[in-house]
Amino acid sequence: MTANDFSPASYQHQLNEKLTRIQQDFSGFSHPPIQVFTSSEKHYRMRAEFRVWHKQDRSEFVMFDADKKPYSITEFPVGSLLINKLIGQLLPAINSDELLRHKLYQVEFLTAQSGESLITLIYHKELTAEWSERARQLKQQLGADIIGRSRKQKLLIERDYVIERMQVLGREFVYQQVEASFTQPNAGVCEKMLAWAVENSKGFGGDLLELYCGNGNFTLPLSQNFSKVLATEVAKSSVDSAQFNIQQNQINNIQIARMSSEEFSQAMDGVREFNRLRHINLADYHFSTIFVDPPRAGLDPHTTSITQRFDNIIYISCNPETLRENLHTITQTHEITAFALFDQFPYTHHAECGVILKKKGTV
Repeated sequence: MTANDFSPASYQHQLNEKLTRIQQDFSGFSHPPIQVFTSSEKHYRMRAEFRVWHKQDRSEFVMFDADKKPYSITEFPVGSLLINKLIGQLLPAINSDELLRHKLYQVEFLTAQSGESLITLIYHKELTAEWSERARQLKQQLGADIIGRSRKQKLLIERDYVIERMQVLGREFVYQQVEASFTQPNAGVCEKMLAWAVENSKGFGGDLLELYCGNGNFTLPLSQNFSKVLATEVAKSSVDSAQFNIQQNQINNIQIARMSSEEFSQAMDGVREFNRLRHINLADYHFSTIFVDPPRAGLDPHTTSITQRFDNIIYISCNPETLRENLHTITQTHEITAFALFDQFPYTHHAECGVILKKKGTV
């Protein structure tokens, strides 16, 4: 990609096209004007991964074009400034050390606005104590934590996470973001998403149920607007991070249940009992609001029907197509009171949307 691809005019053009597509896709619904939240034009991605291409006695980082042909990466304009700095430092370090270079398959970067960084080196060989010592030296050289991965191996040169700091409407929230766990790739837009969700849920009151809470990304700032929060997440690493983040931010009104949305729906309906809910009494909650941030497949039919029981719905979607499908059902009982487009993935067809819905008759 050339520098011109990241000019203000080029960025605005791609965003206008994305907005036009979203407006057309949701033209069949009654909703307020779509709020648009922009990204930085460059250096917005906080994580990246590259294959390692070996050429005789030299290696390079590569990505693949539409025809699956590799092209060399010496700079990465969409990546954070820290990723670009690390690329420039890591590649020479690897090429000067055959032990680090040999059978290195892939490199992954995870960075944070806080300045912390983590590099994962993935190999097609067994990693030895000698490798760990070299990786420890590399950590000192780069100022980044290092992880080595190979078949059935994960070697930490200290820790497997970074600490991120998000500014949301004047308050700072601290997040542990673990390697190989999901985190929002565009931290600047993520802060705007969090602020939008908090602003649009002020005055809802009561308690909040959150499905797919991840590491507590939305859970922490939204907790300010509710008496109690019950959040569910199925991935153990994300649950552990969410618990860590709750403690670090000294928030005392959040409970986490490790279960899928489908399982929790069954628990709410009394279809099944779960040992994982034995520490939680659902009767103690007076839910006014449900927050959902589902995977690309969207909400399954039963969970969609569950959302319709709540006065307020906050829906964050990474897939406009499944959002539209879910809204065909949800808008039978609810009205859209806010709609947002978050340009989380500039220069791609991906669009992140946010929708606030209120039960008809309560707006």
